[in-house]
Amino acid sequence: MHPLIEAAALAPLLRRRPVPVLLDVRWHLAGPPGIESYRKGHLPGAVFIDLDRDVAGPPGRGGRHPLPEPAVFEAAMRGAGVSADDLVIVYDDADSTAAARLWWTLRYFGHDRVRVLDGGYRAWSGAGLPVTTAEPDVKPGSFIAAPGGLPVLDADGAAAVAAAGVLLDARAAERYRGEQEPVDPVAGHVPGAKNAPTSGNVGVDGRFLPPELLRERFAGLGATDAIDVGAYCGSGVTAAHEILALTLAGIPAALYVGSWSEWVADPNRPVAVGDG
Repeated sequence: MHPLIEAAALAPLLRRRPVPVLLDVRWHLAGPPGIESYRKGHLPGAVFIDLDRDVAGPPGRGGRHPLPEPAVFEAAMRGAGVSADDLVIVYDDADSTAAARLWWTLRYFGHDRVRVLDGGYRAWSGAGLPVTTAEPDVKPGSFIAAPGGLPVLDADGAAAVAAAGVLLDARAAERYRGEQEPVDPVAGHVPGAKNAPTSGNVGVDGRFLPPELLRERFAGLGATDAIDVGAYCGSGVTAAHEILALTLAGIPAALYVGSWSEWVADPNRPVAVGDG
């Protein structure tokens, strides 16, 4: 299944049966809470999913956004109406950063019928398609969380990919170089990692670049389908966006979920600065 769907292609699906499950996962690291945006307007029938509560576990030595416990994620998806055979459409404001993390997490826990609304809520509303403030009555689903649907890396695995393959750092260049670090206690990057900010995966409208341009971008960094590729960021959210972009480019890749926030939790792990 193609991981993206355009607003124009989604609209007619909402007039058919069965209707896709719509999950609104608008989220911003520095706030305000995504639920505020949801309450101001969302796609008809969409259910709000809290990224921090539902799509990640509590922060700690495993990072700021570690994987949620299977039972927690299963309960959240069931509460949103997700069952095994459902087509699930996930979206955020525009650039798919948060939506990609939910897309990845659903697939990791065994649900492959999931697509990201390319351009998000902005593309939908900008096309003049209907929005609502009404919250839907949801029939609980029967989703079963089965971990292991996508490859993951731990810290040792990330170091190994950086040494023998291509490990992509999805953060902004100044954070990668160690010039500033607004969130985590240590600045810099995993030694051997290459910087590939997720801002380079999308256009000014928040939609993903065409696959051929993404392939060209990643090939310039040495990332192809002939080598082991991994991705990390600050806490495993924007790195999921990198995984989605790599998927569009036809390049399998593993997510280092703990990412930089886990890496620097151990002071014995090496830190690189500069352009690497």
